Amino acid sequence: MPKDPVCGMYVDEKTAIKKEIGGRTYYFCMESCLKTFENPERELKSMKRRVTIALSGVLLLAALRVAAMLTLAAGVTLVTWAPIPSLPWFTWGYWLFILTTPVQFIGGWSFYTGAYTALKARRANMDLLISIGTLTAYFFSVFVLFFPDILPVKEKDVYFEVSAVIIAFVLLGKFMEDYMKTSTSAAVRKLMDMRPSMAKVIRNGEEVEIPAESVMVGEIVVVRPGEKIPTDGVVVEGQSAVDEKMISGESMPVEKKAGDNVFGATMNKVGMLKFKATQVGADTTLMQIVKMVEEAQASSAPIQRMADRISAYFVPAVIGVAILTFAVWYFILGNFTAGLLAFVAVLIISCPCALGIATPTALMVGVGKGAEAGILIRGGEYLERAQKLQTVVFDKTGTLTKGEPSVTDILAENSNEVLRLAAIAENGSEHPLGEAIVRAAREKGMDIRDAESFEAVPGHGIRVVIDGKDVLVGNRRLMQINGIDTAHLEQNIQTLETQGKTAMLVAVNKAVMGIIAVADTLKENSAEAVAELKKIGVETIMLTGDNERTAKAIALQVGIERVIANVLPGEKAGVIKKLQAEGKVVAMVGDGINDAPALAQSDIGIAVGSGSDVAKETGGIILIKDDLRDVVAGIKLSKATMKKIKQNMFWALGYNTAAIPIAAVGLLNPIIAAAAMAISSLSVVANSALLKRFKFERRV
Repeated sequence: MPKDPVCGMYVDEKTAIKKEIGGRTYYFCMESCLKTFENPERELKSMKRRVTIALSGVLLLAALRVAAMLTLAAGVTLVTWAPIPSLPWFTWGYWLFILTTPVQFIGGWSFYTGAYTALKARRANMDLLISIGTLTAYFFSVFVLFFPDILPVKEKDVYFEVSAVIIAFVLLGKFMEDYMKTSTSAAVRKLMDMRPSMAKVIRNGEEVEIPAESVMVGEIVVVRPGEKIPTDGVVVEGQSAVDEKMISGESMPVEKKAGDNVFGATMNKVGMLKFKATQVGADTTLMQIVKMVEEAQASSAPIQRMADRISAYFVPAVIGVAILTFAVWYFILGNFTAGLLAFVAVLIISCPCALGIATPTALMVGVGKGAEAGILIRGGEYLERAQKLQTVVFDKTGTLTKGEPSVTDILAENSNEVLRLAAIAENGSEHPLGEAIVRAAREKGMDIRDAESFEAVPGHGIRVVIDGKDVLVGNRRLMQINGIDTAHLEQNIQTLETQGKTAMLVAVNKAVMGIIAVADTLKENSAEAVAELKKIGVETIMLTGDNERTAKAIALQVGIERVIANVLPGEKAGVIKKLQAEGKVVAMVGDGINDAPALAQSDIGIAVGSGSDVAKETGGIILIKDDLRDVVAGIKLSKATMKKIKQNMFWALGYNTAAIPIAAVGLLNPIIAAAAMAISSLSVVANSALLKRFKFERRV
């Protein structure tokens, strides 16, 4: 039996709404779920309108009630010579009817449709509980107000306010919850926006510009420096460096020449490329990432709400008690009026509005507390999973590391002179390795001017003339081509490469003066974060698209023992699936577009705030700051918030459950039942507020 991807309920294929979206078939229990899935922002606006109507009605009722009380008090005590007479019960009742009816049927409509769906599926949920309580209070009040002779009750009390308050409170809770869950389609749209809109192709021997989606397999595409590659293909002409960080996670640009693969939406950096399109449209690597994000988010159905699980047992029990109460009063004691009032009181007291706000109130306080520390939690399901977390998987580039190369070592007799010459050679370079060298020189206050001549040697390095000297900056191959011996430096070069660093040799007039090592360096607190996770018994794994040598070098520095390298985006999600298949609750920490499928697939996606918008939209917990110690802090805060939610559930049901037997024996007037609901709601709010006392560990 399929599940509704929005509410997570099992649906009957014969009665469900069937919809083909993106080549896949989805089943929805009702029209509102379909609208939410297709356009979550529009549905959120609709709910916002219902919340506004409900809260406005309740606030107006409260204002009128206070005004009436103050007026009567003033009339009796201060203006004794002209007291204002109290209004008859029916006048006040009509006002209540007028103000609460829109709240009842506009604000509460989603509860009634949800209850109807639950009844069709032969299940009891929170919507059914709310519907029974509010409709009982409303229609009982309508009969008392308009048809006082139909119901043989002496007390002509109406309970419109009770119904309106329940609807307003619970609807507000649902709105707060849904507000945090509107990012699914936003993540996919942001991925789609990564594609360039236009492409230059060779047709009939001429270069023409066409929409990117019109490129056909086999066509030759031209990409100049600074342009995005429009589709996947194989290079047929030219050499360049391409930034593929969004696909592979590799921070260093990848050198491309004839025969190499290129991927759509990656950035061409320095040279012009011509490539033959091999994958277009939905078959490109980017669109496969989009598909994987959609599938992962759809397959990880939301955890059934705790309130619904409680309601599944609570609702049948309450209905049974209410019917039994009426039966005892009427058939055994022979008192229809007392039985009817007891029946109504049981149904009203059984509808704890606090149950609907138990999760949102604690969540709001927890989210606020986390935001103060730079941690954003997007929904209650992530809190529930966090308390069971066993494994944290880290991306490397941009997550554990800074995501950009920096100069780490200079091996030379005169390191400053070697750095100065290399910086002059690389001045104006668009290559990240060159930019790192120039940045290091400027940090030391060196004067960097332009070289007298410049020649790029694609794939190897550069040749320049500085002060009449012939200067080479590049790899071993560049030195060998120019007849320069590097054998005596081989051990140093290999040592640096074993540490995951790129070794660049600097030669002047056919003699090597030194080696400059450039690498993506660790973030300041990465090692400490890993150590803290180990202390609380959480396994750590590095998952990266980078090469194994570099990955292991970084893992050794940070303290991670298990490394999975050379992994493409689709494979990352597959690795997470394998870990989950082992019965582990897995969190994925990442920052890039390439991490999006894994973030969506994981039980808890933790996105680094400095990362891409797609990663942040896909993640369930977002670290606003670049401090990985917040991974541990977020887990601890999640556990504390979840504890408060469970406590709130207890208080939400405690007063009401205890009052049901009292209502059943006729000792609890429905008005007092409403007061009990107010007390339970107050206790939930107060208990949630205690979460503000949660303290993050002080850091040096």
